[in-house]
Amino acid sequence: MKSMKTASGAFVLASALLLTGCSGGSSDDKGDDSKKTTNTSLQKSYNEQPASALKDGGTYTTATTEVSPQFNPFQQDGTRYTSDVWRWYNPVLKTYSADGSKVIWNKAYIEDAKSEVKGDKLVVTYTMNPKAKYNDGSPIDWKSFENTWKANSGKDKAFLPSSTDGFSAIESVAKGKDDHEAVITFNQPGVWWEGLFDFLLNPKVSSADQFNKFYLNNPHAELGAGPYKIEKYDSKAGTISFVRNEKWWGDKGKLDKRTFITMEASASINAFKNGQIDSTSATTKDRLQQVKDVPNTELRRGSYPSNSLLTLNGKSPLLADKAVRKAIMEGVDRSKLAEIEFNGLDYKEELPGSFLLFSFQKGYENNVSTKFDAEQAKKDLDAAGWKAGSDGVRSKDGKKLTLSYVNLGDDPVSKAQATAMQAMLKGIGVDMKIDQRASSEFSNVITKKDFDLFPMGFSSSDPYGVAYACQVWCSDSGLNQSGVADKSLDPKFKDLTKIGDKDKQIAEANKLEKQAMDQYGILPLTNGPVIMATKKGLANVGASVFYFPFPETIGWQK
Repeated sequence: MKSMKTASGAFVLASALLLTGCSGGSSDDKGDDSKKTTNTSLQKSYNEQPASALKDGGTYTTATTEVSPQFNPFQQDGTRYTSDVWRWYNPVLKTYSADGSKVIWNKAYIEDAKSEVKGDKLVVTYTMNPKAKYNDGSPIDWKSFENTWKANSGKDKAFLPSSTDGFSAIESVAKGKDDHEAVITFNQPGVWWEGLFDFLLNPKVSSADQFNKFYLNNPHAELGAGPYKIEKYDSKAGTISFVRNEKWWGDKGKLDKRTFITMEASASINAFKNGQIDSTSATTKDRLQQVKDVPNTELRRGSYPSNSLLTLNGKSPLLADKAVRKAIMEGVDRSKLAEIEFNGLDYKEELPGSFLLFSFQKGYENNVSTKFDAEQAKKDLDAAGWKAGSDGVRSKDGKKLTLSYVNLGDDPVSKAQATAMQAMLKGIGVDMKIDQRASSEFSNVITKKDFDLFPMGFSSSDPYGVAYACQVWCSDSGLNQSGVADKSLDPKFKDLTKIGDKDKQIAEANKLEKQAMDQYGILPLTNGPVIMATKKGLANVGASVFYFPFPETIGWQK
């Protein structure tokens, strides 16, 4: 699945893509930051430990960009930060090995999952743990699968999911031999079926109005389930904490308490240094230098399944012109932005060329057609009628080519990238104004489309990126923050999932993405590594790529 992330520095469901903001591995768990990393091979480092090696007790506290006002990760306004919080008090059915080659089922919920091809259809049967219950006492059974499917299927347009990819291919969800068996029938081969149903939507959230609004500024702890429950949520302070759930039936969570605290980048690094939080991003030169010599600290480096990107708001009057969008992308030197981001990190990468797969995955292709070419950008703007004035700024029909670039947070790397881009665009006659805002404004910016240019990120929660091609590129996708799309490609992206061979599906997806890129709505900037500074002894946390640890497995070594 993809999700969004914010825009502040380096970079940092219920679909595979998660929106995030932009801010700021080696495979060893020793914290040796001298090892160079690249994006061409998968690397991980997260201090993997069995439950028997962990203490009973302790706390784990981290900073977050925001505690998102939308707590429903399936809804289109949900972000990476929504999912981060959701998984601590709701059913998490599975995770993946770091390289994405293996599905790891959470036996507290799923005892078995198997697929069977029947004619031209795929039938998947989930057998659930009969002990599984929501906090209000209602069972976690086949009806949860049915409700999750209906909300995300796209059949009822009143529901606003982040993505219908995969769910729209489901023909039915039915009761099996008993209430604890869910039989999912796809109307096509469904080769990426394991990417669905990471999370479940409680059957009591069944109407479109509930789906869209029920979780706004209210986490609804009573509808959750898992080893932890909400202790306290403070929307004004931007904090949420979790404690052990006495109603949990599975392996006991190792932690006494888990807390998220909303902080700006500068505050989070200081909070780590003074012991207020237990881990933090060190994926910028300045942050790395500040934490590498902090006593009792480990550095964990690895690959990051994420894309930072520049989003051009096609609904903005000045960016409605395709020629202007193309010129801006030609005027942006991505290599210079990467140099700023990776300075001092001993990291190199080829510029990313896809939102479907990462360079370390089989089938990856570079699908970006535009290259940095300031002279060509000038020619394109000339041809579109944008003429340079005495001040160097272009204008047309009495309107100057002035664009707002919204930058979030106080991270110096993101500010340096913003300033660099401002200079690049000035060189082609574009007056780019930097609108500096707090990181906590992320959800507000994207929901209101309150920007011309906006750096953000897509973060992947599973390895099946091609399955979510429509989530990225279709005109009706809630993740399409640019509002730019070639509608003629919509049915082709939606038909991708009907191809029953994974390699052939990937090949066709690459062809379509090349065409979609030529609408000039979003431009991949970097992938980058993840470098996390943690207190020594923190287990099953770090640069884990596609592995998202179950909450009950996180703790402190004995």
